[in-house]
Amino acid sequence: MGNLYRLLKLQVEGSSLDSTSHHKMGKVGASAGVKQGMADALAEMTKRSAYFHQIEEDVKNYAKTIKQINTAITSFKTSDMSELIKFHGYVESHLEKLTDESQVLARFEDFPTKKLEELRMGAALYSKLDTIATTLRNWSIVSPIGEHLDKAESYFNKIKVEIDTLERTKDEEAKKFISHNIHFDFGILISIKELMIDVSSNCMELAMKESREAQTKENTRGGSKNGSRKLLWKAFQFAFRVYSFAGGQDDRADKLTRELAQKYKEI
Repeated sequence: MGNLYRLLKLQVEGSSLDSTSHHKMGKVGASAGVKQGMADALAEMTKRSAYFHQIEEDVKNYAKTIKQINTAITSFKTSDMSELIKFHGYVESHLEKLTDESQVLARFEDFPTKKLEELRMGAALYSKLDTIATTLRNWSIVSPIGEHLDKAESYFNKIKVEIDTLERTKDEEAKKFISHNIHFDFGILISIKELMIDVSSNCMELAMKESREAQTKENTRGGSKNGSRKLLWKAFQFAFRVYSFAGGQDDRADKLTRELAQKYKEI
């Protein structure tokens, strides 16, 4: 019994010592963690202090410029998209110098932030539409027409979604722009549709040309004419999709679709 008592006592005292040791180590670990946390917090405060100091410096150094931009944006009005793009570039050339635009401009209570947003949206939208128009205007039709039709249709599918969406929302968007004296020229949508019709017409012309050449070879060899028929049908389908997208077609496109349809029947 005595031996058992001593053994149990040693275990109890050993457990207590271990607990005390762990407790002390826990305190040391916690203390180290607190110190590290404080160091991190101080570092962050120093960093933020330098950051906000730079913002205050921007407010001071660019105050005159910002006030000039404020006046310019507030009084700006246009229906000329070239002027819109140019003015947007002028504004951005100054605002891009700021450390944190939103923080700096927030120090100027009367700054026309909402009009700045509409200015940016208008410039970005027109630049995007103008890029589409330029791409279609410079579109080159090359042989073989089968592969080229795939390329043309791929681009058409891409812009169709964007243009259709804009057609549905343009009235609402126009009101927003007008409320800030920006009369956005949505007439560029019509130009894009007309240019798309031109691309389609060029495809039909080349398709009929290649079809005639292929038919001549087929007649000489006495082979099947399915290749020519498929080519014409593919061009006609593309023309019809463009017609539906544009809401009509010009005289040239109308003439070409009739010729293509007649050519298809004759093969």
